[in-house]
Amino acid sequence: MKRIFSLILLLVFGCCCQNKNNEQINSEQFTAILKQVSEGWNDGNAKKAAEVFAIDAVYEEPPKKQYYKGQAAIFEFFGGTEGFDRPMRMAWHNVAFNEEAQVGFGEYTFAMNKQYHGIVAIKINNGKIALWREYQYESSMDWEIFSDESRFDTMR
Repeated sequence: MKRIFSLILLLVFGCCCQNKNNEQINSEQFTAILKQVSEGWNDGNAKKAAEVFAIDAVYEEPPKKQYYKGQAAIFEFFGGTEGFDRPMRMAWHNVAFNEEAQVGFGEYTFAMNKQYHGIVAIKINNGKIALWREYQYESSMDWEIFSDESRFDTMR
């Protein structure tokens, strides 16, 4: 009887922990995560931007042009406690999210020392950014001119 009771407890505990460790988000929550990153950057608040990343997250511009592993390293990359002399500016233009795969994309414009238009592929795990892989193109053109005839914006 004790074995059966122990087995039941183990199964219940295992199921609870498994569900807790597999938190799924929806499209609106994904957009909110991306907005928190951009708001943190725009406000010079590295903590706000970094806290949506998992403790063991990877942030990369391949092939390891920029590479940061772990929330602490990402926080420092975002300015840490000291911040930057120049403000960062980030605007999202288009966002898409596959809720089943927990994978999303965002098209953006980022400016600090230089301006870039780019896209980021993101894997969410347990409600946090686990993997961030960005590709960007340096350009002084504003978004409307850069994207020209192929332009569309879903983040207005």
